[in-house]
This record gives sequence, C-alpha cells and structure tokens, in this order.
Amino acid sequence: MSVLERILRRDQPPSGIGIEPMRKRDLRRGVMAIESAAYPRPWSHGVFVSEIEQMRAGSRHYVVARRGREVVGYAGVWFSAGEAHITNVAVKPESRRHGVATRLLVDLASVARERGCAAWTLEVRVSSTGAQELYRIFGFAPAGVRQCYYENTEDAIVMWCHDIQTDDYGARLEELRDGRD
Repeated sequence: MSVLERILRRDQPPSGIGIEPMRKRDLRRGVMAIESAAYPRPWSHGVFVSEIEQMRAGSRHYVVARRGREVVGYAGVWFSAGEAHITNVAVKPESRRHGVATRLLVDLASVARERGCAAWTLEVRVSSTGAQELYRIFGFAPAGVRQCYYENTEDAIVMWCHDIQTDDYGARLEELRDGRD
C-alpha cells in the first residue's frame, strides 16, 4: 500500500474497516488492550512478538482490523500439515457485533485457501455462544470437547471446517465478504 493510499484509506470498504498484517507497533496501539479485555489470561507482549516473527517464516498469519487509525480487532492462524488452526479472534468491546470479526475471519480463510489448506479448526469457550454462531456461519461444526481447556476451569468446543478449497466454500466467503450472510 502506498503512502498516498494510506492517507486516503482507499483500501477501506464502505464499512470503514480495513484489514492489514499485524506489526509489532500494533501491539501497543491496541492489540494488547483488546487482548486484556477479551481474555482472563491474556497473552503477553512477548508471545505476540514471537507469533509476529513466525509470520516471516510463513507458519503464522496475523492481521488487525482498523477503523481509521484505530485498531479495533485482530486475529491469527497457524499452518501445519495442510491445515489452519485459528489461534485467536478478538474485537474491542464497543466494536463487537459490527462485522469486525467477520472481516477478520474472511481474511484468515482466504489466506488458508491460498496456502492450500484443506480444512481449518479452532477451540471456542462453551460459554461463548455468539462466537460459536459466527463460526457456524463460516461452516465450522462441533467435533469434540477439550475439558477444562480455558484457565483449567472452562471447557472448549473443538470446531472444524472441512473442504475449504471447494467452489462452494469460495462462494460462501464472497457472500460474507460482501456482507450478504
């Protein structure tokens, strides 16, 4: 993206949300605050730096969602053996339910498809019914439970989405990208 495009923010869709690769400076510009608001045991700054550094090797992909210059969300995925594993999706509390997580997931799915992944997976809190519903829209289905996965107290639902290389899945992503979900 050129300097002029950044100034004009032409890359942002009508929703005003732009998706960009996560950089170390994004950690202090919003990611760490969102992480602390979203999770009882947030990742440390060092963990995020390590994940960002692994992006260079191609084993990770992290993005931030911006409204103007403000970081309003972020998400990440790691790649292994032809599959993608969502590591986290978090949105600033006042920006939730405005399509930010959908935009982040569309980006992650597109990258997973570009890298040839056949499927992707994630864990989600049993209590996080809103997130589970969002993941279902992307084709995820429950496949199991990890007991006491979160903070050694709350179970996680393991969800999988298979066949993400199909034309049907590509069409689903286009609909979600266009806001026709």
